[in-house]
Formats: sequence, C-alpha cells, structure tokens
Amino acid sequence: MSSLPPCPKCESQYTYEDRDLMICPECAHEWKPMNGNQTDDDTAKVKDANGNDLYEGDGATLIKDLKVKGSSTVIKIGTKLKINRIVDGDHNIDCRVDKIGEMMLKSEFVKKSNA
Repeated sequence: MSSLPPCPKCESQYTYEDRDLMICPECAHEWKPMNGNQTDDDTAKVKDANGNDLYEGDGATLIKDLKVKGSSTVIKIGTKLKINRIVDGDHNIDCRVDKIGEMMLKSEFVKKSNA
C-alpha cells in the first residue's frame, strides 16, 4: 500500500505527489503535506491593500485598473476574483478573475470582499 496520506477534503486514498504538493485525483484538491517540524503558521502570510489577511478560497476585488501582460486587455477596478492559492514570490495570489480567467496577481492590488 501507499504511505501517502489520504486527501483531507474527500478522504480518498489515491493521492499522489507533484513536486512539493499532494494532489487528489478524485476531487482535485491540492495541499502541502505537513511534516513533523511544520505547523500551520508556516503558511504564507499575505495581506490585501487594507491589511486584511487573505486565504485560499477568499473573494476579493481589484482596487486599481491593471493591464494584462501580453494583451491589450485591461482589468477594471472593482472586478471580482476568487483566490485559488497563496504562493511565495512577487505575484503571490493565484486566482480566477471574472470574465478573464486564471492569473497571478500581487496582493497589493486587491481588497478582501465578503461575496
């Protein structure tokens, strides 16, 4: 049998590793495995333009018009987005933007929203 942990979302036993992530093929949930020396405090701390903490699954809106690199498209202020993942780096939010699609954004250009 596999020594990999089951999926924390759907409890599937068919998980697999991809670089530093664990992936469930049944529900497509991705997570970082917890080693004995890691805690939940090791996750990336990302704050929006107002200083609120951002987490995976949160909704947010843009506070500034942004040009899309490699395109003539401009994402307007107030556009809603859903945060899929918090990552390390300059563009630290992996998100889905309404009517645009998947992209990486800097947290300084978004504010957390309730919806």
